[in-house]
Amino acid sequence: MAVESAKSETVFPVISSAMPHDYFQLLKPRVMSLVIFTALVGMLLAPGEINWLIGFVAILCISIGAGASGALNMWYDADIDAVMARTAKRPIPLGKIDRSQALSFGVVLSFFSVMTMGVVVNWLAAALLAFTIFFYAVIYTMWLKRSTPQNIVIGGAAGAFPPMIGWAAVTGNISFESVVLFAIIFLWTPPHFWALALFRLQDYENAHVPMMPNVHGEARTRLEIFIYSLLLGIASVLPTALGFASLAYGLVAAALGGWFALLGFRVWKEGSKDNGYVREKKLFRFSIFYLFVIFAALAADALITTAVAYYG
Repeated sequence: MAVESAKSETVFPVISSAMPHDYFQLLKPRVMSLVIFTALVGMLLAPGEINWLIGFVAILCISIGAGASGALNMWYDADIDAVMARTAKRPIPLGKIDRSQALSFGVVLSFFSVMTMGVVVNWLAAALLAFTIFFYAVIYTMWLKRSTPQNIVIGGAAGAFPPMIGWAAVTGNISFESVVLFAIIFLWTPPHFWALALFRLQDYENAHVPMMPNVHGEARTRLEIFIYSLLLGIASVLPTALGFASLAYGLVAAALGGWFALLGFRVWKEGSKDNGYVREKKLFRFSIFYLFVIFAALAADALITTAVAYYG
């Protein structure tokens, strides 16, 4: 009887109901696409050549590393994600993936991407990739995000590293030019996310995340959005000023930067809850377009310059 009782109480392991799509969502595919694009532009702008297969591996490792960062972020922030409307439908809050599975997934992908980058490409690029994953998962997600309204400012460095990694993959070093590419994304991040934080203020309030408008108020946030938009406009024309992009790119960057600054000014002077955060939403949407066009213009500029030099 005892044997029969033991058999009847046997607990079988629960088989995960997660589908491949759920794991793909853990990688934050929209963020990953931006990382891949900016890293590729960094590779195109870097002086020298890289074997196409090694270049492909470099981009693959960067994309996997970005995905690993996303998975680790969702693992740690599952409690926050569950109470925010913007993130409540992510795989962990929906119960499709267990937190421990997300952690294991992120750790394995991190190790694989960094080691492959080091062995196949070079160890400087691998070190930068490892630091980027660490910065996003630990410095930003575990520390800054829940402790300071400067979380996005400092944490934005994680999203700014990919073009530097791409540059290092080709050259094996870090140059001032790659730092300029870093600076463009770094200065773009605060106005982009603070515009979002203004019209998603209640979300962050519910999750007790100390975003700038929740801590220092909407007026201070709008002013800082305008200041960062001005700094971003200056940084975006530096590639031309420093001679690694053409005058044509500089004109495009100046025009886009001027419009970004104008939108930032309007957010500062005219934005408010009373008009449904129309100005803030417009700036947020334009910021996505802006970053894509700036880096697309840099890529086109590099390809045209190479073609002219080759066929010249």
